[in-house]
Amino acid sequence: MVLHSDTNGHQSNESVKKVLIVDDSRVIRMWLRTVLASDRRLEVVGEASDAVEARDFLRANAADVVTLDIEMPGMSGLEFLTRLMRARPMPVVMLSSLTSKGSDAAIQALSRGAIDCILKPTDGYDLDLSRDICERVFQAACTRPARTSAGEGAVQPGRQAVARHAPALGQSCRRGSLILIGASTGGVSALEAVLPQLEPDGPPVVIVQHMPGNFLESFSQRLERQLPQNVKLAQEGVPLRRGDVILAPGIGKHTQVVRRVDGWQCRFVENEPAALHCPSVDTLFLSATSEAKNVSAAILTGLGRDGAQGLLELAEGGAITFGQDEETSVVYGMPRVAFSLGAVQHQLPIHKIGDALRESKNRTAKTSHRTTKVPMQ
Repeated sequence: MVLHSDTNGHQSNESVKKVLIVDDSRVIRMWLRTVLASDRRLEVVGEASDAVEARDFLRANAADVVTLDIEMPGMSGLEFLTRLMRARPMPVVMLSSLTSKGSDAAIQALSRGAIDCILKPTDGYDLDLSRDICERVFQAACTRPARTSAGEGAVQPGRQAVARHAPALGQSCRRGSLILIGASTGGVSALEAVLPQLEPDGPPVVIVQHMPGNFLESFSQRLERQLPQNVKLAQEGVPLRRGDVILAPGIGKHTQVVRRVDGWQCRFVENEPAALHCPSVDTLFLSATSEAKNVSAAILTGLGRDGAQGLLELAEGGAITFGQDEETSVVYGMPRVAFSLGAVQHQLPIHKIGDALRESKNRTAKTSHRTTKVPMQ
């Protein structure tokens, strides 16, 4: 391995990651090759115009990560991804257009094992976008996806008929607890593992998932179809009720929570000064610190540090806090920083976090928090 610096200012002792670009558009392939060439941690080792060429290339050559177009003639990117993750799981970053159809497909791809999804540019790109793409492709290349089987990665559908008619669903939650969750890269599959474990008529859940606005809308619709809870995008001033799962929308404003006489509500605040992420996990978490003893909060897989400081202040105020462990995180960034700050009281594999959040509302939060690591089983 060689220590080197790239044009984005990164230093790494990691070996150079080999990238295969798969897209039916020659223009997009040239654009992406140019972007990735700006980062010395990445090397484009091949291009393919369709799924068949990509399959043949991977049979004969090594690659650490694949960038894959969702919409391609013949076998779609989504179908190719599904077959790849069953037969030869490897990191895949999807390329999507910002359309309703593209957003729906992107959410399906993320649920089926894709590490990340990048929007195709519509009006050129700048240096910041180039750096962001390179970082996300590199981080994806450093992950080790697990093999999936048919139907894996989807929300458990069988509980819907029971929970929709639960007596407490939709009732006000004036004195009840609140669950807050923050996630980024890898968050779609992580949330799809956590949310089915929560009580259908449990306390409201408010989530910040780093994702473009159209993707968030598609994700909320997908969860609403498959979960027993009432899933929707946040609306300002609307009381949160039992069984609500609320996603912060991508509208250029941050989502906060506030306690009113009739219970919890969401409100939107301007992105001033401009934050790296909008909506921001930190902004959501920090808005609940005055009511921390009523809060359970979790920080899941994601690149960066958004949410770590907010989780720390919640923990110091008496909240019960959880962090996803390294072994099950797609990118152990946000939860790593939170854990290093002492914000994570209970570090758990993803398949245990939902049950732990559900049980936490029956326990009394302690202001003096203690960190525990629970091994995978």
